[in-house]
Amino acid sequence: MSVGRIARTHPADGVWREPSHGFRRWEQSAVLGSSSEVWEWASTEVLRWGVKTRSGFSVAPATTVVAGSRPVIVAHPFGMSVREPVEVVEVVNLPDRVGFAYRTLRGHPISGEEAFIIHRDNGLVLLTIRSLTSPGHQLRWKLLYPALLIAQKVARRRYIRALRFRADR
Repeated sequence: MSVGRIARTHPADGVWREPSHGFRRWEQSAVLGSSSEVWEWASTEVLRWGVKTRSGFSVAPATTVVAGSRPVIVAHPFGMSVREPVEVVEVVNLPDRVGFAYRTLRGHPISGEEAFIIHRDNGLVLLTIRSLTSPGHQLRWKLLYPALLIAQKVARRRYIRALRFRADR
């Protein structure tokens, strides 16, 4: 496991106990499958930003997730491009738990942190997403915050679909 700053979404922990302190706290898990093939595929994809890129986002540079790196994620809603600067704060790479957390940087529409975790539980392979969310720093993002929460809900559904394994991939 490599650690940059201490992640508030604690991707290495099976149970998330961090208090939210002014953030909207959200966590959800979804079963991806049960085979070792699903595990290998999903754990590799999550550490290559696949959860984001397979959901319609661009990530630059599109390299393996590394603690301390500061890629720029670009969302593409309605034909526009919205820059989302982030910093990876923790990477987990354990035999039964793989994932990462990033915090948003100034200029991101939302302030907070998000984690994507692939883990095994009773023979199942799961994706767990955790987030802490508050309005971004700029006035325009504060005004758009209610709409951004809806966009975030849509993105979360896409994240789960993005890592559903299909044998024909």
